[in-house]
Amino acid sequence: MLDRVSSPDPETNEGSTAEPRRGPHSIFEKYKRRQTSDVVIMEKKTEKLSLKREVGLAGAVSLIGGTMIGSGIFMSPQTVISTIGSPGASLVVWACCGVLVIMASFCYAELGTVIRESGGEYIYILRTAGPVVAFMLIFSSVLFVRPAGVAGIALSFAQYVVAPFYPDCPPPELLVKFMAAAAIITLATVNCLNVRFAMSLQVFFMVVKVLALAVIIIGGMVMLVRGNNESFKDSFENTNVGINPIGIAFYQGLWSYDGWNNLNYVTEELKRPEVSERR
Repeated sequence: MLDRVSSPDPETNEGSTAEPRRGPHSIFEKYKRRQTSDVVIMEKKTEKLSLKREVGLAGAVSLIGGTMIGSGIFMSPQTVISTIGSPGASLVVWACCGVLVIMASFCYAELGTVIRESGGEYIYILRTAGPVVAFMLIFSSVLFVRPAGVAGIALSFAQYVVAPFYPDCPPPELLVKFMAAAAIITLATVNCLNVRFAMSLQVFFMVVKVLALAVIIIGGMVMLVRGNNESFKDSFENTNVGINPIGIAFYQGLWSYDGWNNLNYVTEELKRPEVSERR
């Protein structure tokens, strides 16, 4: 005899080995759970993406010192003294610029320990004034301010590099520009490839610059000891007290101090920002 095969009940789905039907709500809940899990996984991956903290205290000091002690400190003094008109007034200008930079550095050190994000003034304005003002700042800085500053420093560097090869005449302008462009490309490549090597190069150049300044300072002190102090007699004579010469002198002095805020651009790469920023 043939066994009687029971047909599945369409209402209860009894007698069937197939997977029970799922309504639209269960499918939506499954898709929602999968989407939520994907978001959680992406958030975990995003949290793991961060800059390597490879810049120590020596690298931080070299970054500030190496950028501050640049071509400006070797070229601006003659412009300052010729604009202000007297050695005494030029020393006052340099002292005032130094005090102003120190006070601003204290403010940036405090900001760097509170907002531990790279970006410098961009990230500070973004967190306080909003994205519109921050975008305007970074737009003008990337397109105009920073390129002009880098070009000026590179041209000054190139002028000093090629000057020994042309002792009797000024070097060709095209050669100076080529040397400046080569220096910019080389330094940009080094900074993109390896942070540690870039910091080592920064330390080396800072030591060379400090030694050059030490030679100039010691040489000046030796000249003073030998009695060459004619410049300090009536040192404030012929001082230009107009707004225009004082403004130009301060501009040149502050340009020589430029670079004091560069450490805040790499806050996320500092090993201990709460220590390095304050020191």
